[in-house]
Amino acid sequence: MEQLNAFLAAASGYVWGIPLLVLLVGTGILLTVRLRCIQVTMLPHALRETFVKPKSNEAGDVSHFEALMIALAATIGTGNIIGVATAISVGGPGALFWMWVTAAFGMATKYGEGVLAVKYRVVDENGEMAGGPMYYLERGLGQKWLGVTFALFGSIAAFGIGNVVQANAVAGNLKETFGIAPWITGVVLALLTALVILGGVKNIGKISGWMVPIMAVVYVSGCLAILARFAGEIPNALALVFHDAFTGSAAAGGFMGATIMLAVQKGVSRGVFSNESGMGSAPIAAAAAKTSEPCEQALVSMTGTFIDTIIVCTMTGLVLIVTGAWNSGAEVSALTKSAFDIGLPGSYGGYIVSFGIVFFAYSTIIGWGYYGEKCIEYLLGVKALVPYRLVFAMAVGVGAVVKLELVWNFSDVMNGLMAVPNLIGLLGLSGVIVAETNRFLAEKAGRESAVAQPEPAE
Repeated sequence: MEQLNAFLAAASGYVWGIPLLVLLVGTGILLTVRLRCIQVTMLPHALRETFVKPKSNEAGDVSHFEALMIALAATIGTGNIIGVATAISVGGPGALFWMWVTAAFGMATKYGEGVLAVKYRVVDENGEMAGGPMYYLERGLGQKWLGVTFALFGSIAAFGIGNVVQANAVAGNLKETFGIAPWITGVVLALLTALVILGGVKNIGKISGWMVPIMAVVYVSGCLAILARFAGEIPNALALVFHDAFTGSAAAGGFMGATIMLAVQKGVSRGVFSNESGMGSAPIAAAAAKTSEPCEQALVSMTGTFIDTIIVCTMTGLVLIVTGAWNSGAEVSALTKSAFDIGLPGSYGGYIVSFGIVFFAYSTIIGWGYYGEKCIEYLLGVKALVPYRLVFAMAVGVGAVVKLELVWNFSDVMNGLMAVPNLIGLLGLSGVIVAETNRFLAEKAGRESAVAQPEPAE
Protein backbone atom coordinates (compact mmCIF):
# COMPACT_ATOMS: atom_id res chain seq x y z
CA MET A 1 0.00 0.00 0.00
CA GLU A 2 2.84 2.39 0.79
CA GLN A 3 4.39 1.66 -2.60
CA LEU A 4 1.08 2.37 -4.34
CA ASN A 5 0.70 5.63 -2.42
CA ALA A 6 4.27 6.65 -3.32
CA PHE A 7 3.56 5.87 -6.98
CA LEU A 8 0.33 7.92 -6.97
CA ALA A 9 2.06 10.81 -5.21
CA ALA A 10 4.74 10.83 -7.91
CA ALA A 11 2.08 10.55 -10.63
CA SER A 12 0.13 13.43 -9.10
CA GLY A 13 3.22 15.62 -9.09
CA TYR A 14 3.85 14.77 -12.73
CA VAL A 15 0.24 15.24 -13.90
CA TRP A 16 -0.10 18.56 -12.04
CA GLY A 17 3.33 19.74 -13.08
CA ILE A 18 4.20 22.91 -14.96
CA PRO A 19 3.02 21.63 -18.40
CA LEU A 20 -0.62 21.14 -17.28
CA LEU A 21 -0.68 24.40 -15.32
CA VAL A 22 0.67 26.24 -18.36
CA LEU A 23 -1.93 24.54 -20.56
CA LEU A 24 -4.75 25.50 -18.17
CA VAL A 25 -3.73 29.14 -17.86
CA GLY A 26 -2.65 29.34 -21.49
CA THR A 27 -6.09 28.20 -22.67
CA GLY A 28 -7.64 30.95 -20.56
CA ILE A 29 -5.25 33.55 -22.01
CA LEU A 30 -5.98 32.43 -25.58
CA LEU A 31 -9.76 32.61 -25.05
CA THR A 32 -9.43 35.96 -23.28
CA VAL A 33 -7.62 37.42 -26.30
CA ARG A 34 -9.91 35.85 -28.90
CA LEU A 35 -13.06 36.86 -26.96
CA ARG A 36 -11.71 40.37 -26.30
CA CYS A 37 -11.83 40.17 -22.49
CA ILE A 38 -15.46 39.09 -22.38
CA GLN A 39 -15.09 38.22 -18.69
CA VAL A 40 -14.61 41.94 -17.99
CA THR A 41 -16.87 43.60 -20.55
CA MET A 42 -19.85 41.31 -19.98
CA LEU A 43 -19.53 40.60 -16.24
CA PRO A 44 -22.29 43.06 -15.17
CA HIS A 45 -24.66 41.55 -17.73
CA ALA A 46 -23.69 38.04 -16.62
CA LEU A 47 -24.43 38.79 -12.96
CA ARG A 48 -27.86 40.20 -13.89
CA GLU A 49 -28.66 37.26 -16.17
CA THR A 50 -28.08 34.84 -13.30
CA PHE A 51 -31.40 35.85 -11.77
CA VAL A 52 -33.49 36.02 -14.96
CA LYS A 53 -36.35 33.52 -14.89
CA PRO A 54 -36.23 31.18 -17.91
CA LYS A 55 -39.07 31.16 -20.42
CA SER A 56 -41.46 28.25 -19.94
CA ASN A 57 -40.91 26.99 -23.50
CA GLU A 58 -37.11 26.85 -23.33
CA ALA A 59 -35.47 23.42 -23.33
CA GLY A 60 -33.63 22.38 -20.20
CA ASP A 61 -34.10 21.01 -16.69
CA VAL A 62 -33.14 23.85 -14.31
CA SER A 63 -32.94 27.64 -14.34
CA HIS A 64 -29.77 29.68 -15.02
CA PHE A 65 -29.51 30.27 -11.28
CA GLU A 66 -29.96 26.61 -10.33
CA ALA A 67 -27.41 25.49 -12.93
CA LEU A 68 -24.94 27.99 -11.49
CA MET A 69 -25.72 26.84 -7.95
CA ILE A 70 -25.08 23.18 -8.90
CA ALA A 71 -21.71 24.23 -10.32
CA LEU A 72 -20.94 26.37 -7.27
CA ALA A 73 -22.07 23.55 -4.99
CA ALA A 74 -19.31 21.43 -6.50
CA THR A 75 -16.64 24.15 -6.63
CA ILE A 76 -17.16 25.98 -3.32
CA GLY A 77 -15.72 23.29 -1.09
CA THR A 78 -12.97 22.69 1.39
CA GLY A 79 -10.56 24.15 -1.18
CA ASN A 80 -11.91 27.59 -0.32
CA ILE A 81 -10.94 27.06 3.33
CA ILE A 82 -8.12 24.52 3.50
CA GLY A 83 -6.88 24.94 -0.08
CA VAL A 84 -6.30 28.68 0.30
CA ALA A 85 -4.55 28.10 3.61
CA THR A 86 -2.29 25.54 1.91
CA ALA A 87 -1.43 27.92 -0.93
CA ILE A 88 -0.55 30.83 1.37
CA SER A 89 1.23 28.79 4.04
CA VAL A 90 3.49 27.13 1.46
CA GLY A 91 3.69 29.75 -1.28
CA GLY A 92 3.38 32.89 0.84
CA PRO A 93 0.82 35.74 0.54
CA GLY A 94 1.86 36.23 -3.08
CA ALA A 95 0.07 32.97 -3.92
CA LEU A 96 -3.23 34.84 -3.48
CA PHE A 97 -2.27 37.19 -6.33
CA TRP A 98 -1.65 34.23 -8.63
CA MET A 99 -5.00 32.76 -7.61
CA TRP A 100 -6.56 36.01 -8.86
CA VAL A 101 -4.66 35.77 -12.14
CA THR A 102 -5.80 32.18 -12.59
CA ALA A 103 -9.40 33.18 -11.89
CA ALA A 104 -9.29 36.16 -14.26
CA PHE A 105 -8.27 34.01 -17.21
CA GLY A 106 -10.24 31.04 -15.89
CA MET A 107 -13.46 33.03 -16.32
CA ALA A 108 -12.88 33.02 -20.08
CA THR A 109 -12.25 29.28 -19.93
CA LYS A 110 -15.42 28.69 -17.94
CA TYR A 111 -17.33 30.83 -20.49
CA GLY A 112 -15.99 28.73 -23.37
CA GLU A 113 -16.97 25.52 -21.59
CA GLY A 114 -20.50 26.86 -21.10
CA VAL A 115 -20.93 27.77 -24.78
CA LEU A 116 -19.92 24.31 -25.94
CA ALA A 117 -21.91 22.54 -23.21
CA VAL A 118 -25.23 24.04 -24.32
CA LYS A 119 -24.48 23.99 -28.06
CA TYR A 120 -23.67 20.27 -28.18
CA ARG A 121 -25.98 18.91 -25.45
CA VAL A 122 -28.52 16.15 -26.16
CA VAL A 123 -31.77 14.90 -24.65
CA ASP A 124 -31.31 11.51 -22.99
CA GLU A 125 -33.73 8.58 -22.69
CA ASN A 126 -35.22 10.07 -19.52
CA GLY A 127 -36.03 13.31 -21.32
CA GLU A 128 -33.32 15.23 -19.44
CA MET A 129 -30.45 17.26 -20.87
CA ALA A 130 -27.04 15.64 -21.03
CA GLY A 131 -23.96 17.61 -21.95
CA GLY A 132 -20.40 18.48 -21.07
CA PRO A 133 -16.95 17.77 -22.48
CA MET A 134 -17.76 14.19 -23.51
CA TYR A 135 -20.48 15.49 -25.82
CA TYR A 136 -18.61 18.40 -27.38
CA LEU A 137 -15.54 16.22 -27.82
CA GLU A 138 -17.67 13.70 -29.73
CA ARG A 139 -20.20 15.89 -31.53
CA GLY A 140 -18.10 19.02 -32.00
CA LEU A 141 -14.53 17.82 -32.33
CA GLY A 142 -15.49 14.44 -33.79
CA GLN A 143 -13.28 12.55 -31.33
CA LYS A 144 -15.49 10.15 -29.40
CA TRP A 145 -12.49 8.39 -27.85
CA LEU A 146 -11.58 11.63 -26.11
CA GLY A 147 -15.16 11.91 -24.85
CA VAL A 148 -14.96 8.37 -23.48
CA THR A 149 -11.60 9.18 -21.87
CA PHE A 150 -13.00 12.27 -20.13
CA ALA A 151 -16.12 10.43 -18.95
CA LEU A 152 -14.06 7.55 -17.57
CA PHE A 153 -11.77 9.83 -15.58
CA GLY A 154 -14.70 12.02 -14.49
CA SER A 155 -16.81 9.15 -13.18
CA ILE A 156 -13.86 7.89 -11.12
CA ALA A 157 -12.73 11.34 -9.94
CA ALA A 158 -16.20 12.00 -8.54
CA PHE A 159 -15.58 9.34 -5.89
CA GLY A 160 -12.35 11.04 -4.81
CA ILE A 161 -12.27 14.82 -4.60
CA GLY A 162 -16.07 15.02 -4.84
CA ASN A 163 -16.95 12.33 -2.32
CA VAL A 164 -14.56 10.52 0.02
CA VAL A 165 -12.26 13.51 0.58
CA GLN A 166 -15.18 15.80 1.40
CA ALA A 167 -16.89 13.28 3.72
CA ASN A 168 -13.64 12.78 5.60
CA ALA A 169 -13.19 16.54 6.05
CA VAL A 170 -16.70 16.82 7.53
CA ALA A 171 -16.21 13.84 9.84
CA GLY A 172 -12.84 15.08 11.08
CA ASN A 173 -14.12 18.58 11.75
CA LEU A 174 -17.25 17.44 13.60
CA LYS A 175 -15.20 15.06 15.72
CA GLU A 176 -12.74 17.82 16.65
CA THR A 177 -15.37 20.49 17.29
CA PHE A 178 -18.29 18.56 18.75
CA GLY A 179 -16.89 15.11 19.55
CA ILE A 180 -19.17 13.31 17.06
CA ALA A 181 -17.91 9.86 16.09
CA PRO A 182 -16.92 9.70 12.37
CA TRP A 183 -19.11 6.66 11.68
CA ILE A 184 -22.19 8.58 12.83
CA THR A 185 -21.29 11.45 10.51
CA GLY A 186 -20.76 8.95 7.71
CA VAL A 187 -24.18 7.33 8.12
CA VAL A 188 -26.00 10.68 8.27
CA LEU A 189 -24.09 12.11 5.29
CA ALA A 190 -24.71 8.99 3.21
CA LEU A 191 -28.46 9.13 3.89
CA LEU A 192 -28.67 12.87 3.15
CA THR A 193 -26.70 12.39 -0.06
CA ALA A 194 -28.96 9.55 -1.22
CA LEU A 195 -32.09 11.60 -0.50
CA VAL A 196 -30.86 14.42 -2.72
CA ILE A 197 -29.14 12.70 -5.65
CA LEU A 198 -31.76 9.97 -6.11
CA GLY A 199 -34.19 12.76 -7.01
CA GLY A 200 -32.14 13.71 -10.07
CA VAL A 201 -30.92 17.05 -11.37
CA LYS A 202 -34.09 19.02 -10.58
CA ASN A 203 -33.88 18.00 -6.94
CA ILE A 204 -30.15 18.77 -6.84
CA GLY A 205 -30.86 22.16 -8.41
CA LYS A 206 -33.51 23.05 -5.84
CA ILE A 207 -31.39 21.99 -2.86
CA SER A 208 -28.31 23.79 -4.22
CA GLY A 209 -30.43 26.85 -5.00
CA TRP A 210 -31.11 27.55 -1.33
CA MET A 211 -28.11 25.89 0.37
CA VAL A 212 -25.26 27.48 -1.59
CA PRO A 213 -26.32 31.13 -1.06
CA ILE A 214 -26.92 30.54 2.67
CA MET A 215 -23.59 28.83 3.30
CA ALA A 216 -21.68 31.41 1.25
CA VAL A 217 -23.35 34.36 3.01
CA VAL A 218 -22.66 32.91 6.49
CA TYR A 219 -19.01 32.23 5.74
CA VAL A 220 -18.35 35.51 3.91
CA SER A 221 -20.13 37.43 6.70
CA GLY A 222 -17.70 35.90 9.19
CA CYS A 223 -14.81 36.95 6.97
CA LEU A 224 -16.18 40.49 6.63
CA ALA A 225 -16.58 40.79 10.41
CA ILE A 226 -12.91 39.89 10.88
CA LEU A 227 -11.78 42.23 8.11
CA ALA A 228 -13.83 45.04 9.67
CA ARG A 229 -12.10 44.43 13.00
CA PHE A 230 -8.68 44.39 11.34
CA ALA A 231 -9.49 47.08 8.78
CA GLY A 232 -6.26 48.94 9.50
CA GLU A 233 -4.27 45.87 8.44
CA ILE A 234 -5.95 45.42 5.06
CA PRO A 235 -3.73 47.91 3.13
CA ASN A 236 -0.61 46.21 4.50
CA ALA A 237 -2.05 42.78 3.66
CA LEU A 238 -2.75 43.79 0.06
CA ALA A 239 0.71 45.35 -0.24
CA LEU A 240 2.21 42.10 1.03
CA VAL A 241 0.23 40.08 -1.52
CA PHE A 242 1.45 42.18 -4.46
CA HIS A 243 5.00 42.45 -3.16
CA ASP A 244 5.43 38.73 -2.47
CA ALA A 245 3.86 37.75 -5.78
CA PHE A 246 7.02 39.00 -7.51
CA THR A 247 9.67 38.70 -4.81
CA GLY A 248 8.76 35.64 -2.70
CA SER A 249 8.52 35.63 1.10
CA ALA A 250 11.28 35.61 3.66
CA ALA A 251 11.15 32.99 6.40
CA ALA A 252 9.55 34.11 9.63
CA GLY A 253 8.14 32.28 12.63
CA GLY A 254 6.92 28.83 11.65
CA PHE A 255 6.79 29.80 7.97
CA MET A 256 9.53 28.22 5.86
CA GLY A 257 9.72 30.92 3.22
CA ALA A 258 8.71 30.87 -0.44
CA THR A 259 10.29 31.62 -3.79
CA ILE A 260 8.47 33.41 -6.59
CA MET A 261 8.06 30.12 -8.47
CA LEU A 262 6.52 28.46 -5.43
CA ALA A 263 4.07 31.35 -5.02
CA VAL A 264 3.09 31.05 -8.69
CA GLN A 265 2.78 27.26 -8.63
CA LYS A 266 0.74 27.10 -5.43
CA GLY A 267 -1.45 30.03 -6.41
CA VAL A 268 -2.22 28.63 -9.84
CA SER A 269 -2.74 25.02 -8.73
CA ARG A 270 -4.95 25.90 -5.73
CA GLY A 271 -6.86 28.41 -7.85
CA VAL A 272 -7.62 25.76 -10.46
CA PHE A 273 -8.61 23.26 -7.77
CA SER A 274 -10.92 25.83 -6.21
CA ASN A 275 -12.82 27.12 -9.26
CA GLU A 276 -12.28 24.10 -11.58
CA SER A 277 -11.98 26.27 -14.69
CA GLY A 278 -10.72 24.07 -17.49
CA MET A 279 -11.27 20.79 -15.67
CA GLY A 280 -14.52 20.14 -17.54
CA SER A 281 -16.81 19.58 -14.55
CA ALA A 282 -18.87 22.79 -14.55
CA PRO A 283 -20.11 22.51 -18.18
CA ILE A 284 -21.94 19.32 -17.19
CA ALA A 285 -24.16 21.47 -14.96
CA ALA A 286 -24.39 24.29 -17.52
CA ALA A 287 -25.84 21.85 -20.07
CA ALA A 288 -28.90 21.31 -17.86
CA ALA A 289 -29.95 24.99 -17.92
CA LYS A 290 -33.25 26.09 -19.45
CA THR A 291 -32.04 28.22 -22.32
CA SER A 292 -32.00 28.39 -26.07
CA GLU A 293 -28.89 30.59 -26.14
CA PRO A 294 -25.51 28.97 -25.37
CA CYS A 295 -23.78 32.28 -24.71
CA GLU A 296 -26.28 33.43 -22.06
CA GLN A 297 -25.69 30.34 -19.93
CA ALA A 298 -21.95 30.59 -20.60
CA LEU A 299 -21.93 34.11 -19.16
CA VAL A 300 -23.77 32.87 -16.08
CA SER A 301 -21.31 29.97 -15.76
CA MET A 302 -18.28 32.26 -15.76
CA THR A 303 -19.65 34.15 -12.74
CA GLY A 304 -19.04 30.95 -10.77
CA THR A 305 -15.28 31.46 -11.03
CA PHE A 306 -15.70 35.10 -10.01
CA ILE A 307 -17.74 34.17 -6.93
CA ASP A 308 -15.60 31.19 -5.95
CA THR A 309 -12.12 32.68 -6.26
CA ILE A 310 -12.36 36.46 -6.51
CA ILE A 311 -14.84 36.67 -3.62
CA VAL A 312 -14.72 33.59 -1.35
CA CYS A 313 -11.04 32.66 -1.70
CA THR A 314 -9.98 36.29 -1.43
CA MET A 315 -11.92 36.63 1.82
CA THR A 316 -10.20 33.55 3.25
CA GLY A 317 -6.77 34.72 2.12
CA LEU A 318 -7.12 38.22 3.57
CA VAL A 319 -8.38 36.82 6.89
CA LEU A 320 -5.34 34.55 7.09
CA ILE A 321 -3.00 37.46 6.42
CA VAL A 322 -4.53 40.25 8.55
CA THR A 323 -4.77 37.99 11.61
CA GLY A 324 -1.21 36.74 11.16
CA ALA A 325 -2.39 33.12 11.20
CA TRP A 326 -0.70 32.34 7.86
CA ASN A 327 2.71 32.77 9.50
CA SER A 328 1.92 31.16 12.85
CA GLY A 329 3.41 27.73 12.22
CA ALA A 330 0.10 25.98 12.88
CA GLU A 331 -0.89 22.89 10.92
CA VAL A 332 -2.27 23.79 7.49
CA SER A 333 -5.60 22.07 8.21
CA ALA A 334 -6.05 24.28 11.29
CA LEU A 335 -4.85 27.63 9.87
CA THR A 336 -8.23 29.03 8.85
CA LYS A 337 -9.80 27.98 12.16
CA SER A 338 -6.90 29.66 13.95
CA ALA A 339 -7.48 32.85 11.96
CA PHE A 340 -11.18 32.87 12.83
CA ASP A 341 -10.42 32.19 16.50
CA ILE A 342 -8.11 35.21 16.50
CA GLY A 343 -10.51 37.38 14.53
CA LEU A 344 -13.80 36.69 16.31
CA PRO A 345 -14.65 36.61 20.02
CA GLY A 346 -15.31 33.43 21.99
CA SER A 347 -15.92 30.25 20.00
CA TYR A 348 -17.82 31.93 17.17
CA GLY A 349 -14.88 31.73 14.76
CA GLY A 350 -14.47 27.99 15.18
CA TYR A 351 -18.20 27.44 14.71
CA ILE A 352 -18.26 29.45 11.48
CA VAL A 353 -15.31 27.50 10.06
CA SER A 354 -16.99 24.25 11.10
CA PHE A 355 -20.22 25.41 9.44
CA GLY A 356 -18.27 26.30 6.29
CA ILE A 357 -16.43 22.99 6.09
CA VAL A 358 -19.58 20.93 6.72
CA PHE A 359 -21.81 22.70 4.23
CA PHE A 360 -19.13 23.45 1.65
CA ALA A 361 -18.09 19.79 1.68
CA TYR A 362 -21.66 18.46 1.56
CA SER A 363 -22.56 20.76 -1.33
CA THR A 364 -19.47 19.51 -3.17
CA ILE A 365 -20.64 15.93 -2.65
CA ILE A 366 -24.05 16.47 -4.24
CA GLY A 367 -22.63 18.60 -7.05
CA TRP A 368 -20.03 15.99 -7.96
CA GLY A 369 -22.67 13.28 -7.60
CA TYR A 370 -24.40 14.88 -10.59
CA TYR A 371 -21.15 15.24 -12.54
CA GLY A 372 -20.25 11.59 -11.94
CA GLU A 373 -23.64 10.25 -12.94
CA LYS A 374 -23.62 12.16 -16.22
CA CYS A 375 -20.19 10.73 -17.00
CA ILE A 376 -21.38 7.20 -16.23
CA GLU A 377 -24.54 7.79 -18.28
CA TYR A 378 -22.37 8.68 -21.28
CA LEU A 379 -20.43 5.45 -20.84
CA LEU A 380 -23.20 2.99 -19.89
CA GLY A 381 -26.56 4.67 -20.55
CA VAL A 382 -29.39 5.80 -18.25
CA LYS A 383 -29.84 2.28 -16.82
CA ALA A 384 -26.65 2.80 -14.83
CA LEU A 385 -27.84 5.98 -13.09
CA VAL A 386 -29.66 4.54 -10.06
CA PRO A 387 -26.94 1.95 -9.25
CA TYR A 388 -24.30 4.69 -9.58
CA ARG A 389 -26.20 7.00 -7.24
CA LEU A 390 -26.55 4.27 -4.61
CA VAL A 391 -22.87 3.34 -4.77
CA PHE A 392 -21.92 7.02 -4.64
CA ALA A 393 -24.02 7.55 -1.50
CA MET A 394 -22.51 4.49 0.20
CA ALA A 395 -19.00 5.71 -0.63
CA VAL A 396 -19.77 8.87 1.37
CA GLY A 397 -20.23 6.73 4.48
CA VAL A 398 -16.96 4.92 3.85
CA GLY A 399 -15.13 8.19 3.26
CA ALA A 400 -15.96 9.44 6.72
CA VAL A 401 -13.87 6.73 8.40
CA VAL A 402 -10.95 5.95 6.03
CA LYS A 403 -7.42 7.35 5.92
CA LEU A 404 -7.05 9.73 3.04
CA GLU A 405 -3.50 10.18 1.81
CA LEU A 406 -3.84 7.55 -0.91
CA VAL A 407 -7.30 8.83 -1.88
CA TRP A 408 -6.02 12.41 -2.16
CA ASN A 409 -3.19 11.38 -4.48
CA PHE A 410 -5.48 9.19 -6.59
CA SER A 411 -8.03 12.03 -6.82
CA ASP A 412 -5.38 14.51 -7.92
CA VAL A 413 -4.32 12.20 -10.74
CA MET A 414 -7.90 11.63 -11.95
CA ASN A 415 -8.71 15.37 -11.85
CA GLY A 416 -5.61 16.21 -13.83
CA LEU A 417 -6.36 13.53 -16.42
CA MET A 418 -9.91 14.91 -16.75
CA ALA A 419 -8.57 18.32 -17.67
CA VAL A 420 -6.40 17.16 -20.58
CA PRO A 421 -9.14 16.00 -23.03
CA ASN A 422 -11.33 18.94 -22.00
CA LEU A 423 -8.59 21.45 -22.79
CA ILE A 424 -7.98 19.74 -26.13
CA GLY A 425 -11.68 20.24 -26.87
CA LEU A 426 -11.61 23.91 -25.86
CA LEU A 427 -8.57 24.64 -28.01
CA GLY A 428 -9.88 22.64 -30.97
CA LEU A 429 -13.30 24.27 -30.80
CA SER A 430 -12.15 27.79 -29.88
CA GLY A 431 -13.26 28.98 -33.33
CA VAL A 432 -16.79 27.75 -32.59
CA ILE A 433 -16.77 29.59 -29.25
CA VAL A 434 -15.68 32.82 -30.96
CA ALA A 435 -18.24 32.46 -33.78
CA GLU A 436 -21.10 31.81 -31.35
CA THR A 437 -20.03 34.78 -29.24
CA ASN A 438 -19.80 37.15 -32.21
CA ARG A 439 -23.28 36.08 -33.35
CA PHE A 440 -24.70 36.53 -29.86
CA LEU A 441 -23.13 39.97 -29.34
CA ALA A 442 -24.30 41.15 -32.78
CA GLU A 443 -27.87 40.00 -32.08
CA LYS A 444 -27.76 41.58 -28.62
CA ALA A 445 -26.54 44.88 -30.08
CA GLY A 446 -29.29 44.74 -32.71
CA ARG A 447 -32.00 44.22 -30.10
CA GLU A 448 -30.68 47.05 -27.95
CA SER A 449 -30.45 49.36 -30.96
CA ALA A 450 -34.07 48.58 -31.92
CA VAL A 451 -35.27 49.32 -28.40
CA ALA A 452 -33.34 52.60 -28.33
CA GLN A 453 -34.86 53.84 -31.62
CA PRO A 454 -37.65 56.42 -30.99
CA GLU A 455 -41.06 55.58 -32.41
CA PRO A 456 -41.89 57.57 -35.56
CA ALA A 457 -44.24 60.52 -35.09
CA GLU A 458 -47.73 60.02 -36.42
